[in-house]
Amino acid sequence: MTLAVETQDLAKHYTMGRTLVRALDGVSLGVARGEFVGLLGTSGSGKSTLLNLIAGLDRPTSGEVKVFDRSLAGLSRQELSLHRRKMVGMIFQSFNLIATMTAAENVALAMMFAGVPRARRDERARELLDQVGLGGRHRHRPSELSGGEQQRVSIARALANDPEILLADEPTGNLDSRTGQEILALLEAVSAGAARTVILVTHDAPLASHLVHRALTLLDGRIVAESRT
Repeated sequence: MTLAVETQDLAKHYTMGRTLVRALDGVSLGVARGEFVGLLGTSGSGKSTLLNLIAGLDRPTSGEVKVFDRSLAGLSRQELSLHRRKMVGMIFQSFNLIATMTAAENVALAMMFAGVPRARRDERARELLDQVGLGGRHRHRPSELSGGEQQRVSIARALANDPEILLADEPTGNLDSRTGQEILALLEAVSAGAARTVILVTHDAPLASHLVHRALTLLDGRIVAESRT
């Protein structure tokens, strides 16, 4: 079994005034290539912190993160940026689209930073928007799209550089339950055929339970339960 993500005794601590906050407090886990894993828990349990460390957006206080057996510990800022660009696609609760750009331009932007030629960027952006069900909406700006459509654009953007891993941080948090189910089903569909690894952060266990292969529950920075679905 090939591990896409592995953490060993991962901890992230910071201070708020005189209080020490243990956002993560010794998390060890392995996520296999192609696995769809849900991270469950209440707000403040450490879910988003764990995603940020896997993405290389932050560095741990102690412990280690490996992605396909490569440790992130010794990587420079430039190398971590390349890691995010090539290995990881991120999907956020708030969509994080650029308001002045069309759907296609938002998707193409991720490829521009990766040095993809313009003609190929434009072609792939259209292909990805078609794949996520937004054919005919390529030229619409975020303000002209519903919440569910904006999240579809963000999924297309996350797929732009064909990453091995998708990290989804509460992608249904700003959506109604029906649209949320559609977005989770889309995540499953775009990952299954490519054996792409997905780590999904959510507080809504029932919504995710029929999609994830395995659910990990975090509490106070620790994994306190694990179940297979």
